[in-house]
Amino acid sequence: MSDLFANENSSNALETPLADKMRPQSLDEVIGQKHLFGDEGPLQNMIISGVFSSIILWGPPGVGKTTIARLLADNSDSHFEQLSAIFTGVGDLKKVFEASKIRRTNSRRTIIFVDEIHRFNKSQQDSFLPFLEDGTITLIGATTENPSFELNPAILSRVQVLVLERLNNTDLLQLLERAESVLGSQINLETDAKTELLKIADGDGRTLLNLIENIISWEISHPLAVKDLSVRLSKRLKKYDKKGEEHYNLISALHKSIRGSDPDAALYWLARILDGGEDPRFIARRLLRMALEDVGLADPQAQSICLYAWQSFERLGSPEGELALAQAALYLALAPKSNASYRSFNLSLDFVKQTGSE
Repeated sequence: MSDLFANENSSNALETPLADKMRPQSLDEVIGQKHLFGDEGPLQNMIISGVFSSIILWGPPGVGKTTIARLLADNSDSHFEQLSAIFTGVGDLKKVFEASKIRRTNSRRTIIFVDEIHRFNKSQQDSFLPFLEDGTITLIGATTENPSFELNPAILSRVQVLVLERLNNTDLLQLLERAESVLGSQINLETDAKTELLKIADGDGRTLLNLIENIISWEISHPLAVKDLSVRLSKRLKKYDKKGEEHYNLISALHKSIRGSDPDAALYWLARILDGGEDPRFIARRLLRMALEDVGLADPQAQSICLYAWQSFERLGSPEGELALAQAALYLALAPKSNASYRSFNLSLDFVKQTGSE
């Protein structure tokens, strides 16, 4: 068996990122999400019937949202347009919609895939509505955030929300074995270390492939044990890019912990974010937003608690003032939840837009 770890030239085999090499070419190759692709699964039914409706794929990072969207388009014989909500403006959307209208006159539909669709503001989301209504486009949105909170009710009423699950250890092991097959060699880890690697990936397939790519670049002559693997990966795992995807992943985890009324998890993710160097004022703003949108009138005091925590931080600074943010996060996690006022206000805004001053 060839040893990929014997010399530095082994990295030449990965001129293309491993995640790209491993991207499924058919829906049969998708790992996990059996509840969507099983005999009674909604996506399987779409494929069999040939009728594709607009959907929102909601799930954590690294579970295949982008891949699934592209493969659905391949099975529908539609034009596929991929957009990122981070880099797409209103002008870009207008061009895409105009091109979609032209295709429709030629009897071809357009599937528009929007990654991070929750990053679009309300007006950007609303711009999709007329084209969804007249059938010019089919929308596939991907988000790590709860669509009920982050997407306009008008959009939600026109799409089906499908929940993607984190990959379990069986799924991750299948992905690891497939990676070994593509690489032509086993990952140079002891069995326990491989198990630990799956644990570190935490249900994220992309993270697992990135870790594997990292490992095969090491010059090692013997299988690594768990301790050696942990030491080598420790610096990498603690990185926190305030402008990158991990930034939003951790903020999302904090938000979900509070929405799920899990105080222990809320403190953990808050500590991770602060340890990574995030501006505490950004966290204070997010906590205040959670108080308004997620707790609402179920506990109006939550808004005051978050404002006081923000003021306390401004007076004390770091690290003492961070305790005030921690207490605010705990309060929100333990508070009753209601998004009724948030949703009702958005519905009222939509109604005013539709009816004007009539």
